[in-house]
Amino acid sequence: MSIKLTRKQFLLGAGAAAGSVALAARPALAARPITIKFGVDVPLDHPTTQNAIAAGKKIAAETKGRVKLQVFPANQLGNDDHMLSEVRSGAIQMMGIGDNILSSLVPSAAIDNLGFAFKKIDDAWNALDGQVGALVAEDIKKAGLYPMRRIWDEGFRDITASTKPIKTPEDLKGFKIRVPPSPISVSLFKHLGAAATSLNIAELYTALQTKVVEGQENPLGLIETQKFYQVQKYCSLTNHMWVGYWLIANEGFWNSMPAADRKIVEAAFNDQAPVQRKANDTLNNSLQTTLTKQGMTFNTTDPAQFQAALVKSGFYTEWKAKFSPALWAALEHYAGKLA
Repeated sequence: MSIKLTRKQFLLGAGAAAGSVALAARPALAARPITIKFGVDVPLDHPTTQNAIAAGKKIAAETKGRVKLQVFPANQLGNDDHMLSEVRSGAIQMMGIGDNILSSLVPSAAIDNLGFAFKKIDDAWNALDGQVGALVAEDIKKAGLYPMRRIWDEGFRDITASTKPIKTPEDLKGFKIRVPPSPISVSLFKHLGAAATSLNIAELYTALQTKVVEGQENPLGLIETQKFYQVQKYCSLTNHMWVGYWLIANEGFWNSMPAADRKIVEAAFNDQAPVQRKANDTLNNSLQTTLTKQGMTFNTTDPAQFQAALVKSGFYTEWKAKFSPALWAALEHYAGKLA
């Protein structure tokens, strides 16, 4: 049986066929690039920011532009608490955060912040690359975040003051010191008799300038890049706490990326870890001369005196009870007996 087509039907059919051929011949539209907003609390010239930028360049090159990392330094996306909230909600895709701050959400992240736990920086890096880091990383994932496996370095922290040098534990009695919003930081200084006040680093310079607090504690790299030498006279080399820098992503966002791109992003950050660690440690170790020229007076301390005071106050016993036996045992494997 033959079918007769009207001229109108024929023309419509021909047009549809031509359209189909054109669509088939047209190359597939390129997927829109994935943009990762990455926030940090340190300035642009700090090694952490520079190494994040370097990771971003590698990511862009290896994904052929499919993934772009935008680095926002100096709290441009908000203070640490705000950025952490934004990463959890997905408004920001990634951030770098000190484990002392992260511990407000993931308590086990504070394990390597125990006062005077690590004698050498290599001990801290080995612990976090090893079982300590593996256990904490699992807890971070349980909080809906995805951590890069190799932690970056913030360094050992020292105490600065505008009123007096801190030479012994007794010098901390009643001393008004700013600490980050971290339970273990507050606990450490309260056990040493100080009047500890929690403030985000974005508010710290003004608090020191207006004498709301007498002093603060940070690695030398941050003391210099944040220009605290302008409002602090004394720096006491206490090395009382080591802080690592976790790089974390929103879990939902992370899982939405193609597996190949996730592999490239994580490798770029993990490959930068030893570079960042070395650069940050070199910066911290080089700054005593620079800060002395900028008006600061330095003094050394005896860590054994401070550790003895913490043992006597029950600091280690209190914190041992807060961590799992497996995590505490992992820490002591690298740091030695603490309690």
